[in-house]
Amino acid sequence: MGWDVRFNKGVHLPQAGLWLDARHGVTRAFVSHAHSDHIAGHREIICTAATACFMRARLPGRRHEVILPFGEAHPLKFDCLLRLFPAGHILGSAMLHLTTEHGALLYTGDFKTRPNLAAESCAAPRADVLIMETTFALPRYVFPPDAEVQAGIIAFCRETLTTPSTPVLFAYSLGKSQELLQLVGGAGLPVMLHPQAFAMTQLYSQLGTSLPRYTKFSPDQHRGHVVIMPPQADSLHLIHPKRTAAVTGWAMDSSTRYQYGCDAAFPLSDHAGYDDLLAFVDRVQPRIVYTLHGFAREFAATLRARGTEAWAIGQGNQLELSL
Repeated sequence: MGWDVRFNKGVHLPQAGLWLDARHGVTRAFVSHAHSDHIAGHREIICTAATACFMRARLPGRRHEVILPFGEAHPLKFDCLLRLFPAGHILGSAMLHLTTEHGALLYTGDFKTRPNLAAESCAAPRADVLIMETTFALPRYVFPPDAEVQAGIIAFCRETLTTPSTPVLFAYSLGKSQELLQLVGGAGLPVMLHPQAFAMTQLYSQLGTSLPRYTKFSPDQHRGHVVIMPPQADSLHLIHPKRTAAVTGWAMDSSTRYQYGCDAAFPLSDHAGYDDLLAFVDRVQPRIVYTLHGFAREFAATLRARGTEAWAIGQGNQLELSL
């Protein structure tokens, strides 16, 4: 018996009675991490302790929480065992690994295989069926070495601080803000966080993450600090003069600076790049791959060209014919 994989605003595994990152409320869902496009008002969730903590702060309401540590086997139903493995995307982000007598299935959620300064190291357990996110699954998204990008961010901040301007780094409040805090604060630069990022960072500290010193953004005292805030934050106009930088994997596209209206853009991503995705498939050694999000159809075609059966979930798949 193979795995029945369905998609309707989230992946559904009817044999396991489980939804994966469903975007609408369901009876029981695995939640890989607490970014807003991966959570909803479910009755029961399976996740890590960190994800549950972030969800309580971001999505109040009653729900039953099944909180699992990484690597611990949990019986799901009949002969099915469930384990969570680190995804490296943000703190507590997890991959779902299911095993039965018929084989293993791995669902990645969002993941980053390169080291993340504010998350656990990504794992790559073996599986027969792999359901993977493919946000940056085109050859043009081979990210530069992280050390090179990180050095560029620090240099941007240091140079700006020698002028009357304040360096502002655009980053989402959960995940990227804490990674930048580790980077910039670890380099000895004073950091102020937007209130949303400040609240999430306090939860990081409560969860046991050691972080450099930081303060909450103050419109009267931001001079001499690196300010980290979400893109298009309401308080951005309170900082003047300023130099701004977007920190996102999309910085690989030359248009990103203009889309964000910023002075610089740095491709530090919390996702896997194209080469990372290929290497991950090689490590997992699946019999079949289902691709999801981003360039799912293109990456499925790439995998088929490499000899691996692969299909994009929820999209038309164009078959290649050898003539």
